[in-house]
Amino acid sequence: MKNDILDKLKAMSDPKAVEGMARFGINPENTYGVSIPNLRKIARETGKNHALAQELWASGIHEARIIAGMIDDPKIATEEQLESWVKDFDSWDVCDQCCMNLFKKTGFAYRKAVEWSERDEEFVKRAGFVLMACLAVSDKKADDKQFEALLPIVRREAYDNRNFVKKAVNWALRQIGKRNAILNMKAVETAEEIQKMNSRSAKWIASDAIRELTSESVQKRLQAKK
Repeated sequence: MKNDILDKLKAMSDPKAVEGMARFGINPENTYGVSIPNLRKIARETGKNHALAQELWASGIHEARIIAGMIDDPKIATEEQLESWVKDFDSWDVCDQCCMNLFKKTGFAYRKAVEWSERDEEFVKRAGFVLMACLAVSDKKADDKQFEALLPIVRREAYDNRNFVKKAVNWALRQIGKRNAILNMKAVETAEEIQKMNSRSAKWIASDAIRELTSESVQKRLQAKK
């Protein structure tokens, strides 16, 4: 089955798409240039399959790894597996897709978000903050305190000027602040603290977050949720 999927991906390969992906910071190595909608279609047709996900990940093919995250079973995926996969991240889109499709659904998502935020590797640290953003959107039952506890971590890492890290830190801050009116206020306060830091990345993270979190559209939506 793995070979069938790899053959399908190869048949759909698009060198021009790979060039376009590279311009957006996606690693072109072992990449076929297959779009996310097409990858989702293959994943739907395949269904959940933990063993196959491991095989696809081991192939090292960019798109196969994205499909692996889509078809793996979060109830079966282990913490050791997540640690192994996150070390293999070499592109922001694989990182983000794994966090959105698999990692956020595991029982250790919050712990990994905190742990990875402290790591130095660019895409591991990014994964920590992407997880925070994803959880802020999808975990409807979570208590506000779980997200309040993440804001000091956002502030701590706002100095990191690496593009894929600072964008993820900003993303986490914005999504936490859009969750409800209370977290919005706390996220804006955090952004204002970050804005005072002597760091170009921190000032960008803060100003961009404040602009969105205090915007009329966001404030209207939050008031309507009360």
